[in-house]
Amino acid sequence: MNTPNYTRGAQLPDILRQRIAILDGAMGTMIQRYKLTEADYRGERFKDHPKDVKGNNDMLQLSKPEVIREIHAQYLAAGADIIETNTFGATSVAQDDYGLAAFAREMNVAAARLARAACDQFSSADKPRFAAGALGPTPKTASISPDVNDPAARNVSFDELKAAYFEQASGLLEGGCDLFLVETVFDTLNAKAAIFALDELMEQTGERLPVIVSGTVTDASGRILSGQTVTAFWHSVRHARPLAIGLNCALGATLMRPYIEELARVAGDTFVSCYPNAGLPNPMSETGFDETPEITGSLLGEFARSGFLNIAGGCCGTTPAHIAAIAQQVGRYRPRCGQRGALFGELVAEGT
Repeated sequence: MNTPNYTRGAQLPDILRQRIAILDGAMGTMIQRYKLTEADYRGERFKDHPKDVKGNNDMLQLSKPEVIREIHAQYLAAGADIIETNTFGATSVAQDDYGLAAFAREMNVAAARLARAACDQFSSADKPRFAAGALGPTPKTASISPDVNDPAARNVSFDELKAAYFEQASGLLEGGCDLFLVETVFDTLNAKAAIFALDELMEQTGERLPVIVSGTVTDASGRILSGQTVTAFWHSVRHARPLAIGLNCALGATLMRPYIEELARVAGDTFVSCYPNAGLPNPMSETGFDETPEITGSLLGEFARSGFLNIAGGCCGTTPAHIAAIAQQVGRYRPRCGQRGALFGELVAEGT
């Protein structure tokens, strides 16, 4: 697998050739456990902000950093190699809904510093930990009209998205992230704006970080929301030479299986990541989703045995217990090696 010469995250390609790396689980699910109030979200700094902010998880690194710090530590203790910054919606485009667009860059710097500090605390010579700067999809889409009566209408432009992603990525880079994760892609044009911004940033700074791109298949059609199949999605972003291509969110592992299998088949010698939801939504469960850690771990263990994975983790509904179970199950198998590699799903020899 031919990868660029990275300045940060340089160890990742070799790690992904040697074993399946573990990504963390849901941030929002864990935040919900704290039962934070509007006052908690505001803190002292935003106590007089004119708009409601409860649910704006991206501001917690400014108003309640101890919560984010604790969640990172729990995932790292569970065995995560890579943790995501709490920045899924930390773009000016998304924060404008809360009247906090001016704080977007600061949110990213603070989030990356929290994640990097947690990684430093848990890293060892034989198990380095990595902070992934998360770039989410934004609540606005460049490809789909928000008005069913006007198919040509758009509520955001490519240039606006690129500028917002550039600001976000610049903050994440300043804060010390080791790689970038463009995740939960439901509109490939949005993802392309993020990729363009990342390339521009790294060209300007001279720092080259690994990039992972993760799409979201929204239903049994096997397509992302803007209409592409998994194969088409891969071909539309492969020019970015991502370290890994993957799928996350929307579906549990059972429903995601045919699509991650397709991606593992078409992506050639690019690493593959997968972090599904904990099954289907279930408001009666503690996490709001069906699957126990044992179920999710077993399903991703089967993915590993089938030779689909280089990176495994969890999305909505998953907890540190899910990540520990995933790590235990996938750790039994060698990683996906690409079209010219060794046998997929080969068991790791006992004691190695």
